[in-house]
Amino acid sequence: YICVCNAVTETDIKKAVKNGANCLHHLETSLGVSNQCGSCICDATACLDRAMESQMHSANPFSI
Repeated sequence: YICVCNAVTETDIKKAVKNGANCLHHLETSLGVSNQCGSCICDATACLDRAMESQMHSANPFSI
């Protein structure tokens, strides 16, 4: 789990990115990330960044 308080997994964040999430605020409103204790902010942000990078590379497989 990335956010234990709201049972948010890395897979949930990847799905949110595929559905257009591109910032922590989107994860907060759509998944409840960091709305409780806030200890997941760093991990959620890192996961969001990885998911966005992966999404970008899958959209453009020729990028380096």
